[in-house]
Amino acid sequence: MKNKIYITNDQDKIKTDKALCSLIKKAVNASLNYEKYERDAEISVTLIDNQKIRALNLNYRGVDMPTDVLSFPIFDEEFKDGEPCVLGDIVISLEKAQSQANEYGHSFEREVAFLCVHSMLHLLGYDHEHGQENEREMFEKQEMILNSIGLLRQMPNNN
Repeated sequence: MKNKIYITNDQDKIKTDKALCSLIKKAVNASLNYEKYERDAEISVTLIDNQKIRALNLNYRGVDMPTDVLSFPIFDEEFKDGEPCVLGDIVISLEKAQSQANEYGHSFEREVAFLCVHSMLHLLGYDHEHGQENEREMFEKQEMILNSIGLLRQMPNNN
């Protein structure tokens, strides 16, 4: 597959590098592979801060607070042979990802990858807000995808 993944860094609070961009692409591709998505896909990922994601969250969801990730699916049914299918846009607050990584006791990289996978499943039609069964299925898939790229969930050490 020749997926096109466009990454834009529109924040200056958290340092980004080539390794983080590679991880984002790996998480996106792993999601598509796990779901056996057979077309070439096009996805944009924008990295922003809490202030910007708060404004988007208010504008699109009516929620006046920062969130970690927003998904904007584009169901592109009209495509030309040989052209990638535009799946949509992912917007991640790196500030929120950093605070959640600290809160959950795992790496910033795992949190960013988790948010990418979570959002990719939304772009592919999954929705955890429509019942416990949908939520369970989506969260199981997230863990399987993250495990497939070596990002296992770290269990807290209770010693």
